[in-house]
Amino acid sequence: MTLAFDWGEFLGRPAVEANPSLAGGSVAGKSVLITGAGGSIGSGLARAVLAGGPRTLVLLDVSEGGLYECLRALANASRTVVVPVVGSVGDERLLTNTMRRRGVELALHAAAYKHVPLMERNPFAAVMNNAVGTYRLVRAAGEAGVSRLTMVSTDKAVNPRSVMGASKRIAELAALSHSTEECRINAIRLGNVLGSSGSVAPIFAEQLGLGLPLTVSDPQATRYFLTPEEAQGAILIAAGSGVAGKILVADCGEPRRVVELARFLGKRFGCAEPRVEYVGLRAGDKLFEELVAEPEETISGEISGLRVVDSPHPNRSETIAGIERVAAAADKFDLDDLLAAIAELVPSYEASSALAGERILLEAI
Repeated sequence: MTLAFDWGEFLGRPAVEANPSLAGGSVAGKSVLITGAGGSIGSGLARAVLAGGPRTLVLLDVSEGGLYECLRALANASRTVVVPVVGSVGDERLLTNTMRRRGVELALHAAAYKHVPLMERNPFAAVMNNAVGTYRLVRAAGEAGVSRLTMVSTDKAVNPRSVMGASKRIAELAALSHSTEECRINAIRLGNVLGSSGSVAPIFAEQLGLGLPLTVSDPQATRYFLTPEEAQGAILIAAGSGVAGKILVADCGEPRRVVELARFLGKRFGCAEPRVEYVGLRAGDKLFEELVAEPEETISGEISGLRVVDSPHPNRSETIAGIERVAAAADKFDLDDLLAAIAELVPSYEASSALAGERILLEAI
């Protein structure tokens, strides 16, 4: 469901409009790869990148349907060669071959499993796709001669309480530890992208359409929000920045209470006082999110509104060893080993109680 609203009233600040020049400065004349191109963030990013006039645009997604819809939505009136590739970021041979054949210079990594409660029930899939997949991508990019890679991360990677958040923090570690002068890698942390697939705004819109109460976890639950255009702009600015081996943090303004979003959408759908039902925090949810962790240091100065953060991380060999332990545990479907391996890489991670129930289910098989 597409939600076309002026989000400024809800955000409490003017929403930043799309700036076509951002794409031109980052991608013009280049061969660009977008992973997760079939998702809502990836497909929007594909449209923005195409407008910047790349030489080649390679679109990778494991979902055939999502990739097909992304292609249908692209109005390619330029001379850009658009190359759709059905495949996973976990397929290192495919990644290396594709990037070499297409001469990829810039990779924008948006592929991820992002639904927190669903990934709590599927921890092995979460780490293999988000963490191990990112590790294989950055390794393939280095081998294929890619000069820049920007990984899309999330505020949920900060002091994670979910497997999804922990898997994205490990993905950050893979990106930061593999950044070199030849292949300059950064991560860009976003908040909740309004209207993106599976996010809370389309769920509220669906509930309003069906006359159902709007389900909110907690009256005090807050999140950082930004519009799709702001997310795309932040990713493109990060891709064109001169820094490497850093985390860039998008300007999301002040956090907003989720119930305020419910009431904002209620008014937009003609319901002055929508019914709100508080259902409690879901498995892996936090009452509030953070954009920067306590050990991290914000470097003085900004890059077009993005904060530059120096994030302490293990060196490359330590990161590789840790990720290989994570992959080995997932390959064995050993939840105890997996949680231990995650904790070594992400000491701030606290597993949710839902994983105890998942362990019981696994032991019963």
